[in-house]
Amino acid sequence: MELISVIVPCYNEQESLPLFYREITAVTDGMKEKYYNENISDLAFEFIFINDGSKDDTLKILRELSDTDKRVRYVSFSRNFGKEAAMLAGLEKSRGDYCVILDADLQHPPKLIPQMYDYVRSGEYDCAATRRISRKGESKALSFFARSFYKIINSISQTHIVDGAQDFRFMTRQMVNAILDMPEKNRFSKGIFSWVGFDTKYIEVENTERAAGKTTWNFKKLFLYSLEGIFAFSTAPLWISLIMGIVFCLLAVAMVVKTLICGEPMEGYPVIVALVCLIGGIQLFCMGVTGQYISKMYTEIKGRPSYIIKETEETKRPVRKNNPKGLK
Repeated sequence: MELISVIVPCYNEQESLPLFYREITAVTDGMKEKYYNENISDLAFEFIFINDGSKDDTLKILRELSDTDKRVRYVSFSRNFGKEAAMLAGLEKSRGDYCVILDADLQHPPKLIPQMYDYVRSGEYDCAATRRISRKGESKALSFFARSFYKIINSISQTHIVDGAQDFRFMTRQMVNAILDMPEKNRFSKGIFSWVGFDTKYIEVENTERAAGKTTWNFKKLFLYSLEGIFAFSTAPLWISLIMGIVFCLLAVAMVVKTLICGEPMEGYPVIVALVCLIGGIQLFCMGVTGQYISKMYTEIKGRPSYIIKETEETKRPVRKNNPKGLK
């Protein structure tokens, strides 16, 4: 028997969860019946939902699902730690021979899981992942910056990240263990998936709208996430600081030489102010870049956990409907 762990990060997904659960169970039940009847393999599934500090009824729904379906497991964080922490927790809690990560909003279609399983089960690939070939539904500005991010990071990093690659991935246990061997706190999973290597089959898909609810991603969060990826997988920004310093030193020398040889003094208050502002801005920029790397080291050195678990399906506590006697 082969066990497949289905890992689902959740943040305020009370509207999407019932739809997702209905579809994922239909897909996995169909897979189990198909492969058993064809004498290919005997499949079993576990569904690991990660409640990333949701403020709605997500946890309540997960409790109910775990009561009615013993395949359902869940981990509830003490607060919102982010999707990266949620994916890490799911991988750490998984017990399957294979692991698949997908979102609860159905933007990652569960119907693709059988195709992913076939690619990985064949032995030719260690991972099957989806790759968006269109950004329908996104603003032009967001699409432009997203494409620019992939061009920039692939030009300055030795780790190649496929343009449009998603977190929707079906992986072998060997690949999952390699990912878990990376203990870093500042995680950028798209880069980690590529860095560990292994043969990956990319399935091209169109962009899919959310089934229900509202997205929590916005331009600011995506921009910060892209910076996280750049600082995590490239030291090129430090070289930019060095190069800019060298350029301005050479520029200063050239201006002095020009003044001495040609006798053309640089005069005027505006020129002085402009030069001071320019050089000061460059210095602050370089200090900021260096500070980002120092802050990452500071976070790693502190050794704080990536997440804190408040509740699981094994430790869930009964919810009191009324206040204890004598308390108001």
